[in-house]
Amino acid sequence: MAADDLTIVLADDQDLVRAGFTVILESEPGFRVVGEAADGAEAVDAVVRLRPDVVCLDVQMPGVDGLEAARRIAALDDPPAVLVLTTFDHDDALFQALEAGASGFLLKNASPEQLIEAVRTVAAGDALLAPDVTRRVISRATAAPVQTPATPVDTTATAAAAVADAGLTEREAEVLRLLARGLSNAEIARELFVGDATVKTHVSNVLQKLALRDRIQAVVWAFEHGVAG
Repeated sequence: MAADDLTIVLADDQDLVRAGFTVILESEPGFRVVGEAADGAEAVDAVVRLRPDVVCLDVQMPGVDGLEAARRIAALDDPPAVLVLTTFDHDDALFQALEAGASGFLLKNASPEQLIEAVRTVAAGDALLAPDVTRRVISRATAAPVQTPATPVDTTATAAAAVADAGLTEREAEVLRLLARGLSNAEIARELFVGDATVKTHVSNVLQKLALRDRIQAVVWAFEHGVAG
């Protein structure tokens, strides 16, 4: 195994599922599945022992489930990225996974290419949600009783004020708007005619200035403050 291989632990209570994921992931050059687990407790033990870059967790497993395993893994020193894989397209599982510290959430009916890209994305330190899942995160996070203001609210001015208060530059604000549209770093780079490394720097600056953990929180912030429009 090369020193720079991206290492992965798979946790799923079905042997056949783990075998299938292993074949898919190891078909990608530089990807290595270094450990497997049939439940959450085994997954945590494997992470502690093997120190992988990414752990892929099923939600429903006997004993310690994937959500509790994600919480325990997130509490470790220098934890790996956690990608939750499930057949259950339920909001409760989604939000519990994100609250538990997962970096990504992917349904098992995703294509092999999507699985590979998801692992690569969370390993790079980015958060990953399918666009329809992102919309649900935003909807739930920004849900509030609808009130009719006594006077019209200038949403453009409100967004500008939020950006100014946060100390975002004009380019950082543009990157934030594109993040809120669900664009990846590569897509943002093409949109702005800049390099991927430049976009990554802008995203990092946005997260730091807004004191946010990841891209998902940045998207929610953009919608809450009217910046996503």
